[in-house]
Amino acid sequence: MNSQNKLKIINDPIYGFITIPSILVFELIEHRYFQRLRRISQMGMSYLVYPGAHHTRFHHALGAMHLMQKAVQVLRFKGIEISEQESEALYIAILLHDIGHGPFSHAMEHSIVENVDHESISLLFMDILNQEFNNRLTLAIQIFKNEHPRNFFYQLISGQLDMDRMDYLKRDSFYTGVSEGSVNSERLISMLNVFEDNLVVEEKGIYSVEKFIIARRLMYWQVYLHKTSLVAEQLVTRLLKRAKELTLKGKELQASTALSYFLNHSVTKNNFDLETLDTFSKLDDFDIISAMKYWVSEDDFVLSNISEMLLHRDLLKIEIQFDSFSEEKIINAKKKVMEKYNILEEEASYFVFTGQITNQAYSMEKDTINLYKKSGEVIDVANASDQLNLKALSKKVVKNYMCYPKTN
Repeated sequence: MNSQNKLKIINDPIYGFITIPSILVFELIEHRYFQRLRRISQMGMSYLVYPGAHHTRFHHALGAMHLMQKAVQVLRFKGIEISEQESEALYIAILLHDIGHGPFSHAMEHSIVENVDHESISLLFMDILNQEFNNRLTLAIQIFKNEHPRNFFYQLISGQLDMDRMDYLKRDSFYTGVSEGSVNSERLISMLNVFEDNLVVEEKGIYSVEKFIIARRLMYWQVYLHKTSLVAEQLVTRLLKRAKELTLKGKELQASTALSYFLNHSVTKNNFDLETLDTFSKLDDFDIISAMKYWVSEDDFVLSNISEMLLHRDLLKIEIQFDSFSEEKIINAKKKVMEKYNILEEEASYFVFTGQITNQAYSMEKDTINLYKKSGEVIDVANASDQLNLKALSKKVVKNYMCYPKTN
């Protein structure tokens, strides 16, 4: 291992060659916690709609780190002092920002663990890695938690124009084939600057910013909130909920050791200890897919039917509208399912349900994208735009959906 050249290059389909900037970054990439991201899909169940969308969190994390290197290079060129220690901390913070994601993105957060978000798990991983690497991640963790005095560092990690968004829009657009979502991240980064410790975009970059905001809006409606992806992700969540419910009642379900642990234990933020974290690090998409292949033969109606739906892409029907669905419509749909399959209302609720989706391409309330004018004035991009009404895109759009079985 020591004789290896650790400053390697990686060939990426989006950016070409990505360089690994330091030995520490190389060793973090090689770590089993990070390697797990090769087995976590970036876009959950979206491959059921876009067959090419099989890229992983591993791809995305490396891409975001590459863009961070570009951003540091641009800002240094413009006279912003960023030390070697600070730049490495930025690379590590963006590299590890998604390390806490569970199988199929957010499905696990709402099913077999209780209110434990991936950001919290990412921090737990970072803390353990920090111990393993002799506290060399301390500065990166400080930046990730927004506890560093230089505010623009955090904005590069988590802001409306951060490296995370710049990579996932471009990457997801590429792998889905949805060209409307493609953004010119290189152009956007070349327009970045810092004013009074905040990230700003030079005035001439306004059209690139407009394109970025519109691309984000279109990607949400066309891809991330696509009705088929939405149904599939809801079904994965419900599948795991049902499996946990049955397991806690004493039913033995065939599953991997890691998945069985989470089915048999009540896991919350308060008891997410080192043992839980280590087991979580062994859990990935393949555990869930393997479990579905077993569960399709189970005698439980809910478990077997949802598994079959997901494996064979024979999903529920979905309606999306602005108004809420009437209680009468929901009750009638449940009754039909109960009568047709001779199941209880509790079981029917797994197949008939409602929810909401929201899309807000740009938020004017906090952390706005600010343009730096030649005059020295700083202005919110929404107030400066003369091509499109970006204020309209800053309004949160809320839609209601209802899922229920197809009629034969």
